[in-house]
Amino acid sequence: MRLYLASTSPARRQLLRQAGIEPALVAPGVDEEAAVAAHEAEHGPLAPHDLVQLLARLKAEAIVGRDVDGAPIDGLILGGDSAFLVDGVLHGKPHRPEVARERWAQQNGRSGVLWSGHWVIDHRGGAVRGAIGRGASATVSFARLDDDEIDAYIASGEPLAVAGAFTVDSLGGPFIRSVDGDPSTVVGLSLSTLRDLVRELGVDWIDLWDLGAR
Repeated sequence: MRLYLASTSPARRQLLRQAGIEPALVAPGVDEEAAVAAHEAEHGPLAPHDLVQLLARLKAEAIVGRDVDGAPIDGLILGGDSAFLVDGVLHGKPHRPEVARERWAQQNGRSGVLWSGHWVIDHRGGAVRGAIGRGASATVSFARLDDDEIDAYIASGEPLAVAGAFTVDSLGGPFIRSVDGDPSTVVGLSLSTLRDLVRELGVDWIDLWDLGAR
């Protein structure tokens, strides 16, 4: 069975591949900042788990009805989103070096909570048959970095495009002391949560495996 990932995140794709799943990546084209602003203007501020769930759902829904590789989507659609909570402030991707530097000044040697949202749409047979979602979180504790390490890490460009301005599975890995929770949550997708959601939709996890693509 095919899994369609409403994302172009290399980290999420690699994580799924390592778990035996070869996803079809589809860019959702969701304006995240505009979507959050519109929702909060009508309903008020979003809690961290609600924010990542909102964006995960919008991303998954954005690719419903599209063709992928010249054929209608037939399988499961997964939308995901992540944000990092430090001192009650929720951080997404910093995008700019100066923002990443501010984030590291705040979290250096400390801990924060990485929230990941998941939304799965059952689109077997080319039609929506159901949908389900759930958030997951993990507490991340950082080592104490000196200024040269922070400057070099930011100059690498890696922190600019990831929630919280860090990774656990690449250059940022040595800067993390511990992770309390599902480690894959910190990559941007809790595999254990995804397995639970898939099973609740009546799909066996192993039916998503494509071991020949590993």
